[in-house]
Amino acid sequence: MGTEITEPLLVDSKDTINTVDSTEIIPEWKDQITIRGLVVSAVLGVLFCIITHKLNLTVGIIPSLNVAAGLLGFFFVKSWTGLLSRLGFSVSPFTKQENTVIQTCVVACYGLAFSGGFGSYLIALDEKTYKLIGTDYPGNRAEDVKNPGLGWMIGFLFVVSFLGLFSLAPLRKVMVMDYKLTYPSGTATAMLINSFHTNTGAELAGKQVSCLGKYLSISLVWSCFKWFFSGIGDSCGFDNFPSLGLTLFKSTFFFDFSPTYVGCGLICPHIVNCSVLLGAIISWGFLWPFISQHAGAWYPADLSSNDFKGLYGYKVFIAIALILGDGLYNLIKIIIITIKEMCNKSTMQNLPIVSEVQDSETSKLLLEQRKRDEVFLKDRIPTWLVAAGYVGLAAISTAVIPVIFPPLKWYLVLCSYIIAPALAFCNSYGTGLTDWNLTSTYGKIGLFIIASLVGSDGGVVAGLAASGVMMSIVSTAADLMQDFKTGYLTLSSAKSMFVSQLVGTAMGCVIAPLTFWLFWSAFDIGDPDGPYKAPYAVIFREMAILGIEGFSELPEHCLALCCGFFVAALVINLLRDVTPKKISQFIPIPMAMAVPFYIGAYFAIDMFVGTVILFVWERINRKDAEDYSGAVASGLICGDGIWTIPSAILAIFRINPPICMYFGPSLSG
Repeated sequence: MGTEITEPLLVDSKDTINTVDSTEIIPEWKDQITIRGLVVSAVLGVLFCIITHKLNLTVGIIPSLNVAAGLLGFFFVKSWTGLLSRLGFSVSPFTKQENTVIQTCVVACYGLAFSGGFGSYLIALDEKTYKLIGTDYPGNRAEDVKNPGLGWMIGFLFVVSFLGLFSLAPLRKVMVMDYKLTYPSGTATAMLINSFHTNTGAELAGKQVSCLGKYLSISLVWSCFKWFFSGIGDSCGFDNFPSLGLTLFKSTFFFDFSPTYVGCGLICPHIVNCSVLLGAIISWGFLWPFISQHAGAWYPADLSSNDFKGLYGYKVFIAIALILGDGLYNLIKIIIITIKEMCNKSTMQNLPIVSEVQDSETSKLLLEQRKRDEVFLKDRIPTWLVAAGYVGLAAISTAVIPVIFPPLKWYLVLCSYIIAPALAFCNSYGTGLTDWNLTSTYGKIGLFIIASLVGSDGGVVAGLAASGVMMSIVSTAADLMQDFKTGYLTLSSAKSMFVSQLVGTAMGCVIAPLTFWLFWSAFDIGDPDGPYKAPYAVIFREMAILGIEGFSELPEHCLALCCGFFVAALVINLLRDVTPKKISQFIPIPMAMAVPFYIGAYFAIDMFVGTVILFVWERINRKDAEDYSGAVASGLICGDGIWTIPSAILAIFRINPPICMYFGPSLSG
């Protein structure tokens, strides 16, 4: 599925933002979950699901939207309480615990738009992807087709999305307090929310919200303006503007004026954006033109642009090789780090304790930690309830999933649920150490194993469904632990975190399919020449076929190139880890390089523009860039995302843009 880019948003420090006021009154866990908070969460959940679907169906790179969730949650509730106060109503104060619950709920909701497979394994089952790969392609059977349907998608999400929450909830004390895992994104989000609820922090938050609103408006107006020139079809408008010339335009090198991709460039690390551009240059600048010169020798010259026996096959399978190489390396790396850290922890527990003289600063920090520990452990989640929940949900899921996907037999589902808690623990522990969430890697492993076990008779459907089961469990488990870390640092109840995650997941099970259905009804999803290519649908279906059929149908030299890029991904990752940081920070990320191999170079140009803007901004005023770049990026992404709703409604009612702005070579007289 898509590549989710996350990184710590703030650097941990011992300043006043992260201190605990000993006189602070902590609301009861039930008071931390409010009606207004749930309403705001639902509204933001809809918006963020739309943004996630748009990114998933176009380029597959999803930046972390936690900052935007925290900011917009703060803005909505503060506006709400401010308005009611001016009208003379008495309102309860907006606490950082309520802010944390809203952020948790929103992230759980939009997380299902990412891990629910709407841009990958679910849509890989549809008829369009089946036809795109080829009706006569070995292993690609008409029987292995299941078109999207609201009913079965909502049902499937409900039976698979909650198990991850119950699988690791009893280990929250071990992961957060005993092992003291950092969970960088969770820690950064907590520091951000803590800062909002101080006098100076609230002032900065107000400015950030104002900045976000300004750029959201600009993005919304610009997206509306662009629509008027986009005509009928996919060759008109600013999305097809040959800004770097017509020659480069034919190789997909152009700036398409997308606020979303520029926003992604602002919010993603510089190395991610540069890796994407490097991947675009290698593939569309050199590799594809080189392979095209061998048409007729390496592959038949008269094939369509989407035939897997031609250039299209090289694009898909080389991208798969890079993605798998990167995923495999990081999985092995995380497992080694996890084992090493756990061994260190067990060794440290056997060491004699040495008492030290503590100064006032150390004593203060110990008091703060004691307060956090006390609040975190106060509201216990009964272990029997969690265990019963997991067993009950696993039983229901084992019975229901084979009804939705008949080739995935009940005993395969049951086996998945027996081993899932161990995989969920590995993913959550690794995420806590490194901030790398390897959900999609576990999904691909499940896909290959189940597809090969089931074989040619239903292996494609079984493999894709199994990848969804595995991804849902390991993803929600890692998200829950991130939220527990955020709650621990904001003095939020563990019980309120768990309940808000349950509520957010329930919202996502309904909102994510409904917002996807908006795209499915309005746009031509999966068209390789359209804006919504759904690139990972083809990649996931090909992976399932690969698990059954092997490499027999690849074009000439394709397997050799795939092996080369697979090894290159391993070597590049190894170099990133063994070289000094001053060198490794300039070594590209293979996963990010792989994305444009299949899709094109245009979004890489947009993201690079975003990273250049941020780079210059940091040189001019680093403090301003740190304070406001996330707000500007979130505004650009959210504004473009909001415009998707009216544009989809216009498309459903067959109202077309009035103007087609088209560019072609000038005619010589």
